[in-house]
Amino acid sequence: MRRRVAGNLLWMLADRGLQVAVGIGVVAMLARALGAEGFGHFQYAQSLVFIAASIPLLCSAEVVVPRLVAMATPEARHVLVAHAFAIRVTAGIAGYALMCLWLAITQQPADTWFPAAILGTAVMMREPFGVVIAWMQARTHNRPNVVFNLVALAAKAGMIATLFFAGVELVPAYATAFAIEPLIAAVLLTWYYLSRAPRVVPSHEPALTRELVRDGSLFWISFMLMVAARRADQLILKPAVPLAELGTYAATMQVLDNFTTIATILAAGVAPMYVFAQQSAAAARRNVLRVAAGMSIIGVTGATILALCAEPVVRLLYGQAFGETVVLLRLAALASTLIFADVGLSLLPVYLRKPRWVAIKWGLVLVTTVVVDIVAVPRLGARGAVLGYAVANAVAVIFGLVLVVRTSRATTTATVSA
Repeated sequence: MRRRVAGNLLWMLADRGLQVAVGIGVVAMLARALGAEGFGHFQYAQSLVFIAASIPLLCSAEVVVPRLVAMATPEARHVLVAHAFAIRVTAGIAGYALMCLWLAITQQPADTWFPAAILGTAVMMREPFGVVIAWMQARTHNRPNVVFNLVALAAKAGMIATLFFAGVELVPAYATAFAIEPLIAAVLLTWYYLSRAPRVVPSHEPALTRELVRDGSLFWISFMLMVAARRADQLILKPAVPLAELGTYAATMQVLDNFTTIATILAAGVAPMYVFAQQSAAAARRNVLRVAAGMSIIGVTGATILALCAEPVVRLLYGQAFGETVVLLRLAALASTLIFADVGLSLLPVYLRKPRWVAIKWGLVLVTTVVVDIVAVPRLGARGAVLGYAVANAVAVIFGLVLVVRTSRATTTATVSA
């Protein structure tokens, strides 16, 4: 059993690692082909899609997977999968409509409208059809999903490389290449599931739908707040700075997103054994602090190297048009070390099954980002957004440490009372 779990985890980590590696190459071609302004339009559209894509998470894997594991028959699991899919599809359509409404209300130019409309189709495919991935996770068998992801990723990378070497500079063309990836993944996931699922169409059960929506709402709020906190900076920057400056900031965040993914991968690798497997809250809390400290050291080391190598990294990935990105990357890389500590500390509320704490944290991070950006961006431009990024990360770490202290005192008080 342990070998199966470890093998499944390795497939998941390999999948994420390959996506990051290919993503770096794709972004490099995209930035060079579109230039700073075109890249700014594309990234703003992606930010809108990223926020809209959090809406279908109304019925997330945290709700679906435990229920699937507890069900004894394939027929019962099929009913649950069908209801989760219906909820996610409905939410995905709503998310796409809300994104288009935002584009209309803010009177975005066609250079933003077209790529957003194309990229936004992923909102109706990635999470809804991703319910099959939750089904695979419940069976501890993620290898097919990794293979499907690689096929879809290869198709996207191939199309972008073709456009790049053909000298195409149209933003909608690259958006179409991005939209191909979730479409292929959705088709393959559907084929895989239907070839193994019971050959019946489940009848609608309103009580089950209400239960899934109710139980998933708190996780959903947390996801929404997290996504908004990570993309609010670009929404605030666009009307306040020249588009080229937005492009240089977006390029900075692309590099950092790939760098800080290491934190998520590390946490996924060590949490099951060193945190979630602990029988006592005290032991789990001690290990959370150790994990957070170790990840912080890795984050500081990696960020220092990234800051020192910022100039060759930017030149290699983006070219001479993104010279300002070097300064921004050096500043933001140092601030990103806090994310490593935050990811480690976030294991505690997950262990204690306190999603409310996660929601509160991301609410604080979002408010901090918005407040600091509104004050700093008009004066400092993109550097003000970096300041908001740093302060928001610091708030997240402080909140995590407060939770550690609070739970420690609660445990001590309970022990004395007993």
